Amino acid sequence: MYTIKFAENLRYLIGDKSVSSVAKDIGIPQQTLYRYLHCQREIGLENLCKLADYFDVELDFLVGRKEF
Repeated sequence: MYTIKFAENLRYLIGDKSVSSVAKDIGIPQQTLYRYLHCQREIGLENLCKLADYFDVELDFLVGRKEF
């Protein structure tokens, strides 16, 4: 459940930006970010924190435990 909500929230936050630019900005491979977006890979704590910091959101929002 959290994987799907995480992917939805991540898509929302990325918006019009490219996956490659976001991946480059936070320092993870583009393929890894793509797999998060398509629920093909679960995210680890380090990358979860990188994304939360990059988008300036709480971890609970990112994983779907809170509304934005």
